[in-house]
Amino acid sequence: MKRFVRTILLGLLFATAGAQAGDADEIRELLEYFLANAGVKSAHERFWADDLVYTSSRGTRTSREAILASFDNAPPVEEQPPGPVYSADDVELRWYGDTAVVAFKLVATPPNDGAVDYYFNTGTFVKRDGEWRVVAWQATKIPPAEDSEED
Repeated sequence: MKRFVRTILLGLLFATAGAQAGDADEIRELLEYFLANAGVKSAHERFWADDLVYTSSRGTRTSREAILASFDNAPPVEEQPPGPVYSADDVELRWYGDTAVVAFKLVATPPNDGAVDYYFNTGTFVKRDGEWRVVAWQATKIPPAEDSEED
């Protein structure tokens, strides 16, 4: 009987680890897609949960509704000047059941020869109805002096 229980427990442990690995890939892909398409409304619609709390690097707090509304009066993407290209470095994932906390360094590379900006970002993803969505986000600009020390 002990062997049977041990086998069941080990099976559950490996199944959970396998699910987390698949979920980790899904979250990383979602993050990469979002960063590559940050200027596109549909990327925001997919990324943010309805009950999002977003705290910007400027110290302002906003909601998913406000973020999506900001696209309503904007010119079409093809008519806008090119913005920075975003990428994520040092991505860390931490698991809490159907919740994942993602911490990373956001790299904002301007389209010209301007200075690259760096931010620490922390996002809380929750899996609902089979989809990962962000319910909380915090961005903090890294001062330039720290940029050179960490890179």
